[in-house]
Amino acid sequence: MAEIIKMPRLSDTMEEGNIVSWLKKVGDKVSVGDVLAEVETDKATMELESFYEGTLIYIGKKEGTVPVDGIIAIIGDKNDDVNALLKEAGSAEPKVAEIQAEKPSEITKQEIKEEVKDNTIAIPNVEKPTYNQNKGRIFASPLAKSIAKKDGVDISKVIGTGDNGRIVRKDIENFVNYGDVSAPAPAQLAVNLPTQDIDIPVSQMRKTIARRLGESKFSAPHFYLTMEMNMDNAMAARQAVNENSEIRISFNDIVIKACAQALRKHPEINSSWLGDKIRINSHINIGVAVAVEEGLLVPVINDADYKSLSQINTEVKSLAGKAKDKKLGLQEMQGNTFTISNLGMFDIDEFTAIINPPDACILAVGSIVQKPVVKNGEIVVGNVMKVTLSCDHRVVDGAKGAKFLQTLKSMLENPLSMLA
Repeated sequence: MAEIIKMPRLSDTMEEGNIVSWLKKVGDKVSVGDVLAEVETDKATMELESFYEGTLIYIGKKEGTVPVDGIIAIIGDKNDDVNALLKEAGSAEPKVAEIQAEKPSEITKQEIKEEVKDNTIAIPNVEKPTYNQNKGRIFASPLAKSIAKKDGVDISKVIGTGDNGRIVRKDIENFVNYGDVSAPAPAQLAVNLPTQDIDIPVSQMRKTIARRLGESKFSAPHFYLTMEMNMDNAMAARQAVNENSEIRISFNDIVIKACAQALRKHPEINSSWLGDKIRINSHINIGVAVAVEEGLLVPVINDADYKSLSQINTEVKSLAGKAKDKKLGLQEMQGNTFTISNLGMFDIDEFTAIINPPDACILAVGSIVQKPVVKNGEIVVGNVMKVTLSCDHRVVDGAKGAKFLQTLKSMLENPLSMLA
């Protein structure tokens, strides 16, 4: 019996999938578990496995986007009537004869060439004054007359640029330098310009980022709280830990751990807006924003408050590596209750982040910078880091957000308090 393969919903936010490539072609034998194609979702590129056995007798689209539940293939017997099967399934796909008649299109990467010819920026000619015979009385400054006499200039041929056409010194000097013949135009400065704009197709990931963050920014009333934290003790603690451990923890690991502990004390910040209710989450699952080539992925550290710094470090490195290789599983990107976005490694002092739904808050972490601080009544050099908490005002009020930041500040400035 023929089986119709439809585009599956491979993530909770997926509305369409992008077929990157087929690993099977029409006429190939297919067994259960064989990978049919690679499909790009809004979060990762995943392998589409077959749950059926038979012959691949139809491919609906060689590459490109297909909506969820759209027909992408048929597995059956080579003698099955594909057109009848498509008609029975209510598909508006073109007839199989037309599909088979199509030749696979070649996609070539266009090389962008910079051409000098016909693509130059010309510096405009500097027009030199022209000199004509003056009519009537000649008005000239005494200095101009003196220079003209000295240089043998017929002052009647000089056009004055002063008030009311009065000839001044620079007019004589210009006449001496240029005469009454137009100076040659300066040479053109050739500047290479690209000859073609670049259009980049929007990936499924980028489409989803645009849609979800747009919905978040314009539906959730954001407000922002920024606090400065002294990181001297955190830096000393990190150095001490790394000297006696095979795993070298990062400042990001310390921030994750501190946030998890602070969230346990402020459960309102670990909440979600669900439309008709607010959910205070019992688990503290922290999403960590990871930049990849096509956008941003947010793998999740589950139950971060119960994990050690070394466990957090190992898990973050593993998930970040999977994210960059597009190997994250769906379960590794779901269930976040709070998110951290750290741009400190890019020398960003402070910024505001857009809330990652369904979270109520996201923490934007800047770089650690040295600046004058007051300690024990004296001005000394301190290591300071700024963080900004973006809050959904439907869930979190300003005072609650501020108290969370105070607790976070206390933990980062006194790392031993995280052990209590």
